[in-house]
Amino acid sequence: MIFETLDTFGHEQVVFCHNKDAGLKAIIAIHNTVLGPALGGTRMWPYKSEQEALNDVLRLSRGMTYKNAVAGLDIGGGKAVIIGNPATDKSEALFRAFGKAVQSLGGRYITAEDVGIDVNDMEHVYKETEFVTGVHQVHGGSGDPSPFTAYGTLQGLMAALNAKFGDEEVGKYSHAVQGLGHVGMEYVKLLKERGAKIFVTDINQALVDKAVNEYGAEAVGLDEIYDVDADVYSPCALGGTVNEETLPRLKAKVICGSANNQLATNAIGDELEKRGILYAPDYAVNAGGVMNVALEMTGYNRERAMRQMRSIYHNVARIFEIAQRDGIPTYKAADRMAEERIEVMGKLKLPLGRSAPRFEGRIRGGA
Repeated sequence: MIFETLDTFGHEQVVFCHNKDAGLKAIIAIHNTVLGPALGGTRMWPYKSEQEALNDVLRLSRGMTYKNAVAGLDIGGGKAVIIGNPATDKSEALFRAFGKAVQSLGGRYITAEDVGIDVNDMEHVYKETEFVTGVHQVHGGSGDPSPFTAYGTLQGLMAALNAKFGDEEVGKYSHAVQGLGHVGMEYVKLLKERGAKIFVTDINQALVDKAVNEYGAEAVGLDEIYDVDADVYSPCALGGTVNEETLPRLKAKVICGSANNQLATNAIGDELEKRGILYAPDYAVNAGGVMNVALEMTGYNRERAMRQMRSIYHNVARIFEIAQRDGIPTYKAADRMAEERIEVMGKLKLPLGRSAPRFEGRIRGGA
C-alpha cells in the first residue's frame, strides 16, 4: 500500500535509514524538488509504531513543500523523523549515523532542527554531511531558528489583524497562546513588547511561571485556553488543536500561531470561514525558521534574514486576497498560492543542480 500512499500525496522518494550499532531508526521523505533541493527539519519522537512515524513524516514533508513555495524560496519540501525518545536516546553515534544517511542522498535532502532536536545535535550531523542547516554560528551557520519563527509569526499576526480589524496594533488586542516552547515563549515576549494582554498555557508549569513572571502573562489551564475571551487564539505547540470539540468554544476572531497543522481537518477550515473567524494558514505564518536557515545555502547574513522575515506579512496578506477573490477559505487559498508557484516554476524545467546549495562562509570541523 505504500506506493499508493506516495501516489496520493505526491512524494518523490522515501528512505528508511537503519544503523543497529548506533540505534538509528529514521525515515527521510522527499516530497517535491521542483523548486530546488528538499529542505525540512528532523523530528525526534517516541512514536508508538513505525506506521505512525511514516504517516507523520509523509504529512510533514508535504507541508514543507507548500511552506517553502508560499515563502518564495527556491527549495522543495522534505522532512525526516528519528524514532526515539529525545530525553533518553540521543547520542553522538546516533546523529552521526543519521548524518551519513543524509549525505548518501547527495543534496536532494537538506536537514535542520525540529521537535526534539537542538543545535548541539546538529553539530554531530554536520560532522558527517554538509547538507544540514541551523548549525551553530561558530561554523558560519544561523543557529537556533526559533526567534525567527516567532518574529515571522508576529508578521503574520499583523497581516491578520489588518485584514480582520483594519489595523496592525498588536497591543490593542488580547491573545491566548497555547504552548511555551522555544518559539512560543519568544512569541509571548514579542507580544509583551507591544503591550498586549496575554493568556498562556503549557504542560510544563515552569514555562508557564516564566511567562507570568517575566512577561506579565495570565496563566490558564490546559483545557481552559479554548474558553478564554481573547481576540486571537495562537496555537504554538502540537497540531490539531482547532477541532470539532474546541471550535465551538473559541471566542477569538483570529487564529494565528506557530504550530504546524493547526486544523484537525479541512472541514474545520470550512467551518471557520462560515463562522467569520479569520485563519492565518500555519505554514505561511511559521515560515520564518525555514527562511532563516535557507540563507545558509548561499551565505548566511542576519540582516538579510530579518528583511526576509518581513515578507511573511505580504505573503499572508496575499493569501487573504486570493481567498476573497476566489471565494474560498484561507487554507485553500494558501494551497492555491503554493501550487500556482510550483506549476509556473516547474514549467521552466530548471535542473536540480542549478539550485544546489553552496553553503558559502561555513566552516567544517570541531566546535
